[in-house]
Amino acid sequence: MSLLQQDKSHDAAPRSGSRRMIDALKRNGVKHIFGYPGGAIMPLYDALVDSGLTHYLCRHEQGAAFAADAYGRVTRRPGVCMATSGPGATNLVTGIANAFMDSVPMVAITGQVPSPLQGTDAFQEVDIFGITLPVVKHSYVVRDVAEIDALVDEAFHVATSGRPGPVLIDFPKDISVELSSDLRERPLERFEAPEPDAEAIRAAAEMLATARRPLVIGGGGIAISDSVAAFREFVRRYRLPVTTTLKAMGVIPTDEEGFLGMLGMHGNEAANHAVQNCDVLMVVGGRFDDRVTGKLSHFAPTARIIHMDIDPAEVAKLRRPDIAIVGELTPALEALERHADRHDAAPRVADSWARQCAAWRKEFAWRYDAPGEGIYAPRLLRDLSRHGDQPPVIACDVGQHQMWVAQHCRFTDPLQHLTSGGLGAMGYGLPAAIGAKIANPDAMVVNVSGDGSFMMNVQELATLKRYGIDVRIVLIDNSMLGMVRQWQKLFFDGKYSEVDLSDNPDFSRVAEAFGIRARSIGRPEQVDDALDWLLGPDGPALLHVKIDPEENVWPLVPPGSANHQMMGTGGPRQFDGMMT
Repeated sequence: MSLLQQDKSHDAAPRSGSRRMIDALKRNGVKHIFGYPGGAIMPLYDALVDSGLTHYLCRHEQGAAFAADAYGRVTRRPGVCMATSGPGATNLVTGIANAFMDSVPMVAITGQVPSPLQGTDAFQEVDIFGITLPVVKHSYVVRDVAEIDALVDEAFHVATSGRPGPVLIDFPKDISVELSSDLRERPLERFEAPEPDAEAIRAAAEMLATARRPLVIGGGGIAISDSVAAFREFVRRYRLPVTTTLKAMGVIPTDEEGFLGMLGMHGNEAANHAVQNCDVLMVVGGRFDDRVTGKLSHFAPTARIIHMDIDPAEVAKLRRPDIAIVGELTPALEALERHADRHDAAPRVADSWARQCAAWRKEFAWRYDAPGEGIYAPRLLRDLSRHGDQPPVIACDVGQHQMWVAQHCRFTDPLQHLTSGGLGAMGYGLPAAIGAKIANPDAMVVNVSGDGSFMMNVQELATLKRYGIDVRIVLIDNSMLGMVRQWQKLFFDGKYSEVDLSDNPDFSRVAEAFGIRARSIGRPEQVDDALDWLLGPDGPALLHVKIDPEENVWPLVPPGSANHQMMGTGGPRQFDGMMT
């Protein structure tokens, strides 16, 4: 029986399209909405009054979309954002694309000009349905009040089923005010993930059982599918060495002995050397992103590949696997374990490989001796993630600080690490921290940002202040677009173009102007006291940290290079003659 069939109130008196939209959202479990009002969506905002839903007025529609994105990541239920037509709708697009790239459940509602005016270039009219087609799982334009209830139910099912993602509902103003008691159901085809193929499970188990140098890459799909417990059970039981993608940080605790670190362009040397030397590579919920693989033709050159994913479109998209297992990750991992138990086909890591991975982990353990007299950002972030009794949730922006967070912070759960992975959207961090804190009010939520990213959505400090949202901010300021500067130095002959941010405002005074307490530091001896101050009991705060503008992120796999060809390291490491 559908949610709609269960709700007998739908036989009552006529209701406006807006009231029906609000009631349908509530029926689907929505409690919080992020948005910004305007003309075409004003009737829906009118219906919000006394609805029982809590709306957060973000100060830019992009901020609302990013907040809804993080809310969806933390709750695994669709975050909801809404905006008016025209510029309001287009300002949501980056946040919608971010959710699409990172497989985050979201429902975005946009106001639209009245139906008779559509296609006439009416005031604040854009074809948001067409604009967002490449970055949504599905889109709707509401054409009939009678279909709203079933349409919303379907939108929430689509957003969360299979590989999650964003769904757009475009809501014309005339439909939003029309009264009707009619109810039109839609046949809802529920997605059912395929059961793991028995032959693929058998073949994968046998491949792992005969491997001498197995390696597992954990991908973002592990957290998305709530498969962390199954993944940990599998890799721990068979003592398999593990590396992860950026989005999967925390699916295995980063301090765990078998964890080699993140792999890829800015990955740990141990992880990159292991992937280039393994003989069987098991990829769980990952998509062979270019930042992970480096030069694709040279990625894991001697490995046979097992690829597990719920989305068949990802299988063989970039690297053709020897064995593909399509379906939910938890049942697939459990089926592998059962097969291994029944047929004595458990993975057996060669002692020499285990020792080699442990040696690489030790050899490439991060060293935190500051290269200069100023604050060393990697050490600061390491200490931040270990400060106090409660591990913080870190909502990170994009740039050098993003890579330092992934490299140096301690994570014991993937929901402690929120970042814009696939899209790499600057400005994500602060509104994402807002969404994360609302989704999990008991967590200590910290936004780690850079001076470039922070200015993208600095206006959301007003959202923090208005609602008293307890988010702490670490703003790492090198007065540069640091990652762009690093690449220009290394790959563009040191010709710096439009990366100088030395005219930044005084960020402490900016925060204080918004009513947020703030503090600035620039010397290593100030760090411990500053972290005590930041993570203390006194509510939202900004810690402005000045660092050396010449500091780079190492290691770095140059574009077009294989993962073992890292800059900022001692060079390739070989095992059994690999990587020649």
